[in-house]
Amino acid sequence: MKDSRYTRRWKNPRWYLRRAAPYAKRLAPAAWLAAPLLAALLLPLAVVAPRHGQAPQPAPPQRTAAPAVQAPAAENIPQPQVSVYLSRSGQIETLPLEDYVSGVVAAEMPADFELEALKAQAVAARTFIARRLVAGDVSGVPVPGANVTDTVTHQAYVSSKKLKADFTPVQQEKIHRAVLETRGVIMTYNGQPITASFFASSGGYTENSEEYWRGTVPYLRSVASPWDKEITPNYAVTSAFTAQELISKLGAGNAAVPAIKDLSASGKDGTSVSSPSALPMEVLSLTTGHRIKEISIGGQVFTGREVREKLGLRSSQFSWKRKGDQILITTYGNGHGVGMSQWGANGMAKEGGTATQILKHYYTGITFAQVSTLLKK
Repeated sequence: MKDSRYTRRWKNPRWYLRRAAPYAKRLAPAAWLAAPLLAALLLPLAVVAPRHGQAPQPAPPQRTAAPAVQAPAAENIPQPQVSVYLSRSGQIETLPLEDYVSGVVAAEMPADFELEALKAQAVAARTFIARRLVAGDVSGVPVPGANVTDTVTHQAYVSSKKLKADFTPVQQEKIHRAVLETRGVIMTYNGQPITASFFASSGGYTENSEEYWRGTVPYLRSVASPWDKEITPNYAVTSAFTAQELISKLGAGNAAVPAIKDLSASGKDGTSVSSPSALPMEVLSLTTGHRIKEISIGGQVFTGREVREKLGLRSSQFSWKRKGDQILITTYGNGHGVGMSQWGANGMAKEGGTATQILKHYYTGITFAQVSTLLKK
């Protein structure tokens, strides 16, 4: 499930801990584990503050070295076929799994990202479609005969023809290398392919699955992602609304709309500063990942997800202030926040992190398997 599209000091744990400390003070880190990877994997693949209480503070992540192992001969591994519904033409394209994964990596992650980040994306993309193939899941596909669409409803995908036309030879080689060096590898939990959700960038931490969606998923836990802020373009983006626009878009029909001059503002921590007749906006609670969990606007309570989706915001981690006749809402990061942060993955890779380390950081307690083994069951 995908929401939106698009430093080498890992060998020194003391450096990492010093670097992570500032984030640990104001965000909520979560422990991550590194374990031996299946022999099939080519490696190294290997804001606002609430008014009442703080989010729990798990222990900071610890790093262990990833083993280097060899993958089996790629050409000898049978490939399942994937049928993709092409939303623009309405046609169905059927192609080998690894070709499909190449098209997803090209569509979902900038080709100039670090190779290890692209490899992590390849494994996530392969895992996503493997889960659907194993379960026979065709949900969200508008016509019979296809396994998946080419949109972000599932995973964005570009055809091999478009890949050749729109990407340089160097970019194409890098994408294909990322796919080849992870050929057949997927992430599993309790022997089954995981829901390998990913998103563009976090505001410092990822999100627990149940704090954005409904279900609690043991491998989709909130973890530290301090790299995003340093390297993500447009990390903080501000959107402007009038009071009437805000009320209308939120559907807060019972909220009184004050005179523009009486609108409330907020400090950097998001705490409302109200005048007697101001439109009150108050954060009621935060999620573990420091996004808005609940917020009161004009006396009506909304979830952060509701505000994000109704206002078309980039994330549910935001602050606000008044400027003239407008309310300015600034979001941090981009996406739902559950699973792997793509810019965070690139930040880890820039610091020397392998794809295995990236994946084991963002997906708690997962293991690896060959997709062909599961599809034979």
